[in-house]
Amino acid sequence: MIRINGLNKYFDTVSGRLQVLRDIDLQVEVGQRIAVVGSSGAGKTTLMHIMGGLDRPTDGEVLFEEKNLFALKGAELDAFRNRTIGFVFQFHQLLPEFTALENVMMPLLIAGQSRAKARIPAAEILTEVGLKERFGHKPGALSGGEQQRVAIARALIQKPRLLLADEPTGNLDRRTSEEIFALIERLHQSHNLTMVIVTHNDQLAARMDRVLRIEDGQLMADDLN
Repeated sequence: MIRINGLNKYFDTVSGRLQVLRDIDLQVEVGQRIAVVGSSGAGKTTLMHIMGGLDRPTDGEVLFEEKNLFALKGAELDAFRNRTIGFVFQFHQLLPEFTALENVMMPLLIAGQSRAKARIPAAEILTEVGLKERFGHKPGALSGGEQQRVAIARALIQKPRLLLADEPTGNLDRRTSEEIFALIERLHQSHNLTMVIVTHNDQLAARMDRVLRIEDGQLMADDLN
C-alpha cells in the first residue's frame, strides 16, 4: 500500500536546521497492523503525519499504491487524504459544541452531503463502536474512552483504507486503553483496514503484525511478530 524511499525531514529553528527523520525506507503491505515505537521526540509522529499527507518531507518520496502522494497539490491532496485515510489522535479533537453524532457526521457534511443522508452512516458507525445510547451527548458529557470511540467513528465514516493513530490510548487508564485497543483490532477486521499506530505501550505494540522502532529519526528495527 505504501512505499517510502529515502525520506528525510528537516525543521528550521532559531538554533539552526534540525533533522527529524533520516533516510527512512519503508514498505507497508495491505492489511498490516503496524506499531511505531520509540522515545519522545524520536520522529514517530512526524513520520505518521508524512505518511498521511499532513506534512511534506524535505527529501524522498511517499508512494501510495504507486501514486506519488506529494505530486498531488492543494485540494487534490486534501480530497485524496479525506477519502483514503482516517486519523485518530491522542486528544480526540472533537468539536465541543456539537453532539457525538454531529461530530461523526462532520466529514460527510464538509464533503457536501445533506444532514439527513450523513446521519445514517454516522449512526451506524457510532452503534458499531458501542455508543448507540450517546448520539445526543456533547463531548463534555462523555468519558475519555467514549470520546475516543467517537473520534474513531469519525475517522472511519468515509470508509478509509488506511487508519493512522497517534497514541490513541495514551490519555486513558489501563482498562479503558485495553478496551479501545480491542475495538481497534476488531474494526481492523470488519473494515478491511491497514493500520499504523504510534504508541508508547510496548504490550499493545507486541500484539501488532510489525513493530517499527524509531530513534533519533532513524528506523532502528523492523520486527515481524
